Amino acid sequence: MLPLVALVGRPNVGKSTIFNALTRTRDALVHDQPGVTRDRNYGVCRLDEDNHFLVVDTGGIAEEEEGLAGATARQARAAAAEADLILFVVDARDGTSALDDEILSWLRKLSRPTLLLINKIDGTNEDNVRSEFARYGFSEMLTVSAAHRQGLDDLLEEVVQRLPEEGSAEEMDNDPARMRIAFVGRPNVGKSTLVNRILGEERMIASEVPGTTRDSIAVDLERDGRQYRLIDTAGLRRKGRVEEVVEKFSVIKTLQAIEQCQVAVLMLDAGEGVTDQDASVLGAVLDAGRALVVAINKWDGLTDYQREQAETLVSRKLGFVPWAETVRISAKHGSGLRELFRAIHQAHASATHEFSTSEVNKALEIAYETNPPPAVRGHVSKLRYVHPGGSNPPTFIVHGTRLKELPESYKRYLENFFRKRFKLIGTPVQFIFREGTNPYEGKKNQLTERQIAKKKRLIRHVKGR
Repeated sequence: MLPLVALVGRPNVGKSTIFNALTRTRDALVHDQPGVTRDRNYGVCRLDEDNHFLVVDTGGIAEEEEGLAGATARQARAAAAEADLILFVVDARDGTSALDDEILSWLRKLSRPTLLLINKIDGTNEDNVRSEFARYGFSEMLTVSAAHRQGLDDLLEEVVQRLPEEGSAEEMDNDPARMRIAFVGRPNVGKSTLVNRILGEERMIASEVPGTTRDSIAVDLERDGRQYRLIDTAGLRRKGRVEEVVEKFSVIKTLQAIEQCQVAVLMLDAGEGVTDQDASVLGAVLDAGRALVVAINKWDGLTDYQREQAETLVSRKLGFVPWAETVRISAKHGSGLRELFRAIHQAHASATHEFSTSEVNKALEIAYETNPPPAVRGHVSKLRYVHPGGSNPPTFIVHGTRLKELPESYKRYLENFFRKRFKLIGTPVQFIFREGTNPYEGKKNQLTERQIAKKKRLIRHVKGR
């Protein structure tokens, strides 16, 4: 178990910047706009091979206790309650404030080890800043400028001295056996609600307000003896409708999550069907070549007629991905989760299956003999052999001649044949066709002296006749 350090403070004091500096990542979304961070975001600060601890970034605690501000504050308080050390972050440029006083009063009631961390010290008089915050009664105050990495060494030294050897938090590892699942979709389709239902706790802020989730939050989970990493992402909209700078960064984080996951769960709203925004999200998943499961959420609130209409619409608009399994769920009530995980396991197994060269060549031989390629302009493409080219998605590299003339219909036939033979469900399949090169192409045949003399005699003989 690793020690846990929580970053707590009011909005826009630089907690996410400090988080990125300590973890040496860009996992936390950073912007000058207050209130960008809402959910808890965990990362690992690695000092050396044997010395590291967990850091949790929290949203700013504001005065409101209702709506998104109240939910953000509850997430921050939950992180502070489980932390082994709290870094109370304040702004050197703004000085003390009534909200800082309230947060400090609450932290003292919590009775957890707390350090005062004064951020944005650059461009200020440090002595004056220390004098202003001295009324908070901390025996030692740490000053940093996270944006310029100033004072971080002193901060880390002080944190290490105050942390226990054994903490209360489980380590977030990068075990390759841990299945990475990204929940994607347009805003307000229930991604955070589903993650909370799977975890059995209010880990993500779920709200009816579209765009509540702004960052991609990863949570580790063990379920039925298997290890997972669940990634809750911000809702994707069409590029033309993305206006705020923060939302543009959220889109980038979501696309990165899709690239890094192994299985993408595309969530649809059963009451609204498949929209243009859903097609945009699906396009991002297909471009990344990730395994796909389609989850139709809010299924419990539909009548039989509405369900029939939803089924027809989904089958018609998603007909170009017939290999993706569709599951009907209710994130709010938890129905359909067993079927969802079964589909995820099947898609993951298909996407990460390792093929041998002999079995794929046998499949190509049977496919070729069953249905040879058609003649194009009097020539027939020859498929000589195939070998595996990678996984996630499964890739097959086919070698032969005249492969550029191979019709698209025959390529689809090969894909469908391989899918059926190897039972590949829930994953795209990629074929790469490579033609053999002629080693003598472009090389002039150099004649020997004897061949040149023979050629001249032949020319004289022809002319003489």
